[in-house]
Amino acid sequence: MSTIVKVDRLTKSYKDIDAVKDVSFTLEENKIYGMLGRNGAGKTTIMHLLTAQIFPTGGDIQVFGEAPYENDRVLSRICFIKESQKYPTTFAVRDVLEVAAGLFPKWDREFAYSLVEDFRLPLKRKMTKLSRGMLSAVGIIVGLASRAPLTIFDEPYLGLDAVARSLFYDRLLEDYAEHPRTIVLSTHLIDEVSRMLEHVILIDGGKLLLDEEAEQLQGRAYTVVGSSSKVESFAAGKRVLARESMGGLTTVTVMGGAGSDDRKQALTLGLEMAPVTLQQLVVHLTGGKPEHKEAKAQ
Repeated sequence: MSTIVKVDRLTKSYKDIDAVKDVSFTLEENKIYGMLGRNGAGKTTIMHLLTAQIFPTGGDIQVFGEAPYENDRVLSRICFIKESQKYPTTFAVRDVLEVAAGLFPKWDREFAYSLVEDFRLPLKRKMTKLSRGMLSAVGIIVGLASRAPLTIFDEPYLGLDAVARSLFYDRLLEDYAEHPRTIVLSTHLIDEVSRMLEHVILIDGGKLLLDEEAEQLQGRAYTVVGSSSKVESFAAGKRVLARESMGGLTTVTVMGGAGSDDRKQALTLGLEMAPVTLQQLVVHLTGGKPEHKEAKAQ
């Protein structure tokens, strides 16, 4: 696979605050990436840098082999769907789609209008009159129908109910199978999208914590539950990400693959072992608790 994005020691500072700190990674063609992390971690800043909407303080960005700034050859091949996309107040849904058709060389009009039916959008309604979920659906339609070689979705589902989000995931996978391109998803609903992700980039505090294939992350951590003394004996010398105790029971989350020796030790001690999901791993690595902003928006 060829590299379409190369980020080398990227930094973005605002006065004395480093929003992005010395971050390096690459994006390959025809792959689905998850750019994950907590609110304020620096994900959106990185996406704005990739799409030339802000300038870096330091480091280098190459997109399709060129610097993206004021470069129509590069920017015409990128579609960036923001969490809070702004539209002209006079625009209706139909107007957004017609303008998008002129912006993206690979725009698929038939696909776009089929998605309008799927999401039950009123074509003639003004964008200012749409619900939060409908606004998200418009962004999703533009992102998918653009067929841009680099398509970036920043929290694309705000306000969408579970059915609409599932529809988005299904249509994305179906169209990606027929028209491969590089897709970046920034999301808090990690468990929902984990089945789609081929590669994970985890950002925390503006720094890169993980840059790995999704398959390699499976089994990277596990939990062990049992009596406190036996769990502590098992955990000795291991990298413990989290520890919870209740009564005489303790649960620890251990970073690292559970080898045969570990499994034998847990079995001998009478401990229960279970794999950690991608979302749980992200929560433990970033030292936070799961956020439920999207659930409130339903």
